[in-house]
Amino acid sequence: MTIGMRCLAAAGLLASTSLAAMTPAAAADMYRGPAPYTVQTPLNVYSWAGPYLGAHLGYQWGDVSNSGVEPTGVAGGLQLGYNWQTGQFVYGVETDLSLSGADDRFAAWQFSNPWFGTLRGRLGFAFNNILVYGTAGLAYGSLHADVAGLTESQAAFGWTAGLGVEMGLTQNWSVRAEYLYVGLGSNNFALTGRSHDIDSSVFRMGVNYRF
Repeated sequence: MTIGMRCLAAAGLLASTSLAAMTPAAAADMYRGPAPYTVQTPLNVYSWAGPYLGAHLGYQWGDVSNSGVEPTGVAGGLQLGYNWQTGQFVYGVETDLSLSGADDRFAAWQFSNPWFGTLRGRLGFAFNNILVYGTAGLAYGSLHADVAGLTESQAAFGWTAGLGVEMGLTQNWSVRAEYLYVGLGSNNFALTGRSHDIDSSVFRMGVNYRF
């Protein structure tokens, strides 16, 4: 083999070795590129966790015991809550306060439920940006009586339970539809000489902003 051929062979061997050495480094560079964007959950999974504030508006219908009165009317107000999320399970607490126009008259008696509020726990299951949940807790409010122009109001406490579905529009904004049963305990009314309580159903739509 001539000296020239030996030189060409040596140059070829050197080029092959250099290319082989560069290939793992290039592969490593290609692998390291996306690493900072790797997360434990997909980027498009909707998060329900954190505090939120919102408003609701709906319709209330119910029954006042020992009166023949069935108050109905529009009800609306504000809600405040906090969610925790573990996988697809979402749980939290919520409080709300509503003003209501629900009232009705029977004979000389008129009853209304001018306001009510709740303090509830919530437990739901998330399908990405769709949350289906159940809720239950404490209820409180006022039952107002009007008999022959004389009025009397009694504060009452009770319980509430319901179901709802909420849909995330963006990561901060969501809308929901909710049904609540609200049962307020009985009180003795001097105006009627009887004990009265009010049981109501409430269907309402709402919007929430999560911080």
